[in-house]
Amino acid sequence: MAPISTPQTPFGRVLTAMVTPFTADGALDLAGAQRLAAHLVDAGNDGLIINGTTGESPTTSDAEKDQLVRAVLEAVGDRAHVVAGIGTNDTRHSIELARSAERAGAHGLLAVTPYYNKPPQEGLYRHFSAIADATELPVMLYDIPGRSGVPIDTETLVRLADHPRIVANKDAKGDLGRASWAIARSGLAWYSGDDMLNLPLLSVGAVGFVSVVGHVVTPELRALLDAHLTGDVQKATEIHQQLLPVFTGMFRTQGVITTKAALALQGHPAGPLRLPLVELSPAETAQLKIDLLAGGVEL
Repeated sequence: MAPISTPQTPFGRVLTAMVTPFTADGALDLAGAQRLAAHLVDAGNDGLIINGTTGESPTTSDAEKDQLVRAVLEAVGDRAHVVAGIGTNDTRHSIELARSAERAGAHGLLAVTPYYNKPPQEGLYRHFSAIADATELPVMLYDIPGRSGVPIDTETLVRLADHPRIVANKDAKGDLGRASWAIARSGLAWYSGDDMLNLPLLSVGAVGFVSVVGHVVTPELRALLDAHLTGDVQKATEIHQQLLPVFTGMFRTQGVITTKAALALQGHPAGPLRLPLVELSPAETAQLKIDLLAGGVEL
């Protein structure tokens, strides 16, 4: 049975932005992706983001993206929300990917702010609206100005929230004040897209997480969320502080790199990275082990 969804939690509460496993020669490892997806759902994830940046979407082909969505759906069925990343800086291409994901059976779409070409707010509004118009799937926006170069302004978020299929926002803006206003005014389901700010964003109205560290600490993220929801602020804070070494360690360098290294240390499918990403050095791997162990992760 799929996790319970409500208008307030359209994709569940705890989601992991899943890496894309590759074989030793760099090919797509569909069997590995299925094993990893099943493991993450077993660990307590309500949903998985497939083909996001953590899934190395800049270096996977459209055909590979389609294959990956289909493989993960086959592995987890209706046990989790499978959300397909379809965002690009080309609206037409994003629409093609959205329609492909819908045909594959995805349960929702993740649309990142167009990057590099730095559109104005009206361009963002039209871009996201066109994507939402193109399918019947619910859409989660992804606001990450550190990568895209352009934030989604609060006024634009409020306008976009009027679209019946734009239902959520993944917030990696790192601005609790702006998040507070946008949550209050837009009514969008708000998901933390910055693991270090998971608990602070809950405190201003977020409903859950789209996590990278969920690859290794999903049960702890679930416990933090549950403690917050039941009003046990002290316990939620204790879990947050326990996880600080993990939050720090997993982002000492680019998150896909450390995540694949962490999964390899635990014996889960991950495989190599595609250039321009590169593997951790031995010294960086040693530091990652220290960080993960300090945060209670079993290796």
